[in-house]
Amino acid sequence: MKSSDTRKGVFVIEKRRNTRFNVELPMDYSRISEKENNQGTVVNANEWGILVYLPERLQIGDLFKIKIFFSRELDLNSIEAIAKIVWADSAARKSAGEYRYGLQLQSFYKGDLNKFRGLLKEVEKTHEA
Repeated sequence: MKSSDTRKGVFVIEKRRNTRFNVELPMDYSRISEKENNQGTVVNANEWGILVYLPERLQIGDLFKIKIFFSRELDLNSIEAIAKIVWADSAARKSAGEYRYGLQLQSFYKGDLNKFRGLLKEVEKTHEA
């Protein structure tokens, strides 16, 4: 085998400041100026942002009120925040009628940042186990 025939591989180094944790949490969202809620799914999260699947095509830069639902020992809890779409992948699961978006968390409702951090710590523990 010639040296020019050797196989080459590629590796990717993640440049995120914080690890993202895989989750599957239901969420409601609405545009800041609207009252009507739509439903989506959070599929991974860290303290700075979330990856979501939503049923409609949206624009980068749009701001939303979001409400993420989770269960802590059978008590239903929720976290409310304002989030901004920072990237979109409209082809991700288009066949299923879902579009993939990266949301940057802008601000949290009173006390919800601490609840969100607590949720991430719980998820981190399950990932370590």
